[in-house]
Amino acid sequence: EPERLARAAAYLAREEPREQTEVALHAMARTVAGDRPDGLFARLRAHRPGKLLNATIWTILALRQAGEPAPQALVDSLRVAQRSSGGWSWHASAAPDTNDTAAAVQALRAAGVRGRPIDRAVAFLRRHQSSDGGFELTEGRGSDAQSTAWAIQALLAAGRQPGAAAYRYLARLRRPDGSYRYSARYATTPLWVTAQVLPALAHKPFPLR
Repeated sequence: EPERLARAAAYLAREEPREQTEVALHAMARTVAGDRPDGLFARLRAHRPGKLLNATIWTILALRQAGEPAPQALVDSLRVAQRSSGGWSWHASAAPDTNDTAAAVQALRAAGVRGRPIDRAVAFLRRHQSSDGGFELTEGRGSDAQSTAWAIQALLAAGRQPGAAAYRYLARLRRPDGSYRYSARYATTPLWVTAQVLPALAHKPFPLR
């Protein structure tokens, strides 16, 4: 296992992420692999919030993954970006969805935020749980594995119980080879979907510990 992590970290070290979200994701992965990419963390600390909300979300998560404090300016900007519905989107001009809302909850909880912003976000997520137990990305879209996994992680981060129905929904999507379908209708991108489902099944919100 240590050898595989070292090889993964070495591979990532050869790549040069450009966008802020990529920088954060690379930093998180290399931190989990036991690496400490100081150059990437310098870029994370220098991040200034803008309209790309998921860049701020992942910057907070990456810093907390490494045990660093989240800059208050980033935390405040994320709180202000919460919509009246209780949700967040990936961009300031886009409609809220469950995936970005769940990611925002995990970032804020990792930064120590409690109370009304989290309660409103939890209510937003609950409104998007379907009768089949799964969660949908946006209203009327139908349940999918990734949105359900995101919601489970956010609810756990918020100190709430996701409920057995959400886990049963994911169990129904498991394929004979161990991968997970995107939804009851589609089996697209099984590697990506499975990678997102596993932390939820392990009851681990971001940042991973």
